[in-house]
Amino acid sequence: MNYHHDVKFMELALGEAKKAKEEGEVPIGAIVVLGNRLIASSFNTVEKDKSSIMHAEIKVILEAQKKLNNWRLEGCSLYVTLEPCLMCCGAIVLSRIKRLVYGAKAPKAGAVNSLYNTLNDERLNHNVEIVAGIMELESSLLLKDFFKEKRDGYG
Repeated sequence: MNYHHDVKFMELALGEAKKAKEEGEVPIGAIVVLGNRLIASSFNTVEKDKSSIMHAEIKVILEAQKKLNNWRLEGCSLYVTLEPCLMCCGAIVLSRIKRLVYGAKAPKAGAVNSLYNTLNDERLNHNVEIVAGIMELESSLLLKDFFKEKRDGYG
């Protein structure tokens, strides 16, 4: 993939994040792409589902596995608006995703570059190509605005 394709697909992930925000969820969106084809899209529903594991990445991985009728997502790229946490990195490795593209850094929970380098740990049986910072500003602002509205009593 090239930068132009990464931006195009990250725009779709941002669209998912905006859906989450509309539903009062932390605005994180994710999509799975195979080749140049959108396979699955989802967003964070932790509050709605009352489940700490309903992160956008987990949901989109489950949807892609179902659509492709395979737990292995070999050759797939995952686009997500926020750097994945440790749980989501585990799911990325276990599902054999080839490539991760993310927007904003997650300094308090990020397990790709911020706190850990999980996806490039040579001890694991699968490593992932990582592209960080695609549409980072847009992803970051969406999160900052959401939390500001919550603090100010608008959300």
